[in-house]
Parts: sequence; C-alpha cells; structure tokens
Amino acid sequence: MRILFITLLSFLYTCLAAQPGNNVSISKPFFLPLEKKIFYRLGDRDIPLIVTQYGDARDIVCINLHANEITSVRAARSVLEERGGTLIRIENKQQRLIRFRLKGMTYTFDPNRIFSRVGIEQTLSDNGRFSRDAMEEVEKFADRLLQLIPANTTCIVALHNNTEEAFSVKSYLPGNDRQQDAKAVYADNQQDVDDIAFTTDSLLYQKMADQRYNSILQDNQNARKDGSLSIYCGEKSRRYINIETQHGKLGQYIEMLERLLIILEGINKEMLQTGENPQ
Repeated sequence: MRILFITLLSFLYTCLAAQPGNNVSISKPFFLPLEKKIFYRLGDRDIPLIVTQYGDARDIVCINLHANEITSVRAARSVLEERGGTLIRIENKQQRLIRFRLKGMTYTFDPNRIFSRVGIEQTLSDNGRFSRDAMEEVEKFADRLLQLIPANTTCIVALHNNTEEAFSVKSYLPGNDRQQDAKAVYADNQQDVDDIAFTTDSLLYQKMADQRYNSILQDNQNARKDGSLSIYCGEKSRRYINIETQHGKLGQYIEMLERLLIILEGINKEMLQTGENPQ
C-alpha cells in the first residue's frame, strides 16, 4: 500500500508539472525514500538495520556503519533523493561502538572491524573483552550486513566522518602510521587534508584524483588485515570507496559524493559499451 501511494504521488507530481503555465520544475529527478527496518538480535539487543531505497537503482549502495557519523548520512540522503540508489545504515543511538550482553557478559566492538575473524577478535579485545561465543555472534551480524548489499552492486560507498587531522590523507603519506596500507596517494594542497576518497579500485582512484580530491588507493595485498569493509572488498575484488570529511562539512560531502556518482555512472556506461561486467 505504501509503495502504491508513493508511486501515485510521484505520477501526480509529474502530471502537474507537465501542465501548461505550471511553475513546478522537474529539472532534477526526485526519489521518495522507501524505508525498511530490520531488527537483528545480537545477544540481548535488537539492532535496527535500516535499508532505504531511492528509485529502482540498486547498483550503487551507500553504507553507514558508524551511527555517530551523521553528516555523511545527511549528505547521502540529499544526493540519493536526486540520483537514486540504496542507503544502508546501523541505528545505534548515534554511538560509534556497539555494545551487547551475552551469557551475562558485556561486549563492545567497532562495526567497521567485523568483516573477518581476525578483525572481530581484535576489536572485541581492544574494547574490553573477547570470547569465542561473542566472536561467533558478531560474525553472524557481519554476514547479515553483507547480505543486505544487492548482488548487482557495482560499487560500495562507505559513509564516514572524521575529526580535525585525527585521520587524514597525511596518515597514508611516507613516514606515517598507515603508509603500508596505501599503494598510491594523491594529496592536493588546495584541499582540507581531512576530506578524502579511499578506494580499492585503481580506476576510481585515478578519476577522483583527477578531480583534485585527496585520494588513497588501498594496497589490497599488503594492507593490514583489520577486519574493515575496505579490506573485505579488496580481498573479494569488489569496487569500494570511502568518502570522508570532517563532521559538519555537509556541503563538501555532498559535492564529493555527487562527483563520485557521476564518475561511477560514466564508468558503468563505458564498461557496458565494451561488453565488460561493471561489477
């Protein structure tokens, strides 16, 4: 019933805009969000996983794993309303870390460190406590998140925010703590060092760098195996990019995400024309 109502509303809007003398503009498409909430039982908690669909396009998926990084989500909603796509996010009371109780014990983990057993063990240990039972529970949670990503997705876009120079393009330059994780780095002297595009894909890296955005190409072979989604995608040869700005920089985030989706659209068209599989 809800889908029928939204479809009818969109149809009526289009018809209204087409009437002679009407000032309604349809220069940009507008996709009304269809939201589905899935409750995942993790220990003693029901974790809401929110899947929001804008239009029919399912080839580009934006995913927000840290619920406190709300600028990135606001930007994604704004862009996807115009361009279409899928948004997946964890609802966790605007907290970065997820806590749950299992067999009377409390466990805490970073949801961007759960896409390998090594990563799960490390993040549980770093945040207070590890057990095999907890590891298996978190592993199932990670599997459920991955299942939400459609099979025909051509690019996974991670939505992140950071704080002043705590994590930036500088982190990947020679002599810094993440140097080993990067195969190539482009740092633009006109851009804020905290605003970055981090990708597993060499073509996407080059195209974002050509637009003069700070860009990092992950070394998919040698980057530390920390259980992050980027490492998982690098190992599975899936196109992934993290768009990241400081908290609160909504305009910059929207600009970078819009430019990325234009680039991805062009890449997909080129590959289809040459008979290649965009995935």
